Amino acid sequence: MRRPAFAAGVAVLAAAWATAASGHGMTAHMAAHMAAVAVAAPLMALGLAGTRADPASRWPRVVAPLPMSLIELLVVWGWHWPAARAFSAGSATGLALEQTMFLAAGLLLWSACLETRAAGIVALLLTTMHMTLLGTLITLAPRTLFGTAGFTGFGITLSPAADQQLGGVIMLLVGAGSYLFGGLALLFGLLRSNRPAGARQWS
Repeated sequence: MRRPAFAAGVAVLAAAWATAASGHGMTAHMAAHMAAVAVAAPLMALGLAGTRADPASRWPRVVAPLPMSLIELLVVWGWHWPAARAFSAGSATGLALEQTMFLAAGLLLWSACLETRAAGIVALLLTTMHMTLLGTLITLAPRTLFGTAGFTGFGITLSPAADQQLGGVIMLLVGAGSYLFGGLALLFGLLRSNRPAGARQWS
């Protein structure tokens, strides 16, 4: 299961980075961002879990769920500060730095949560909360925050305001949903592993 999961994560990441480089406004940016941290990162973390390349196994005191959740918060909110978003959108160096930090923060968080599941549940739920808050703020902002020129693609043209709003909705649905699902999956697995051996099986 590990190799297919890791390979799928790398494939999603490649598509995410290609989307980020396309320059199609906040919609493309947010789709790439969510694909990297909420889809590619957990798949890659699952593929690395328990191996020598697993950061949480190698550095358990450092790569722990709650500190990594805080780091992801700082990375995500920091790169959505208007000046930082402008640097990323207008510079190949900024784009590469942004996307690398997104992947690193996501991979470290998911690796830590898979390694320490009880604390991981709390960390993923906290991440769900801050992703929801940021997505809501971007969606409901009364003006454009990022200097987007709008979105044109797939036969669709969006104004700058609509482009920003769609980007916020993508963060709400994909980002918050992925972390919430991950937290619930860890909780379910933890409850199953703690079930007494003679417990009754319900059908």
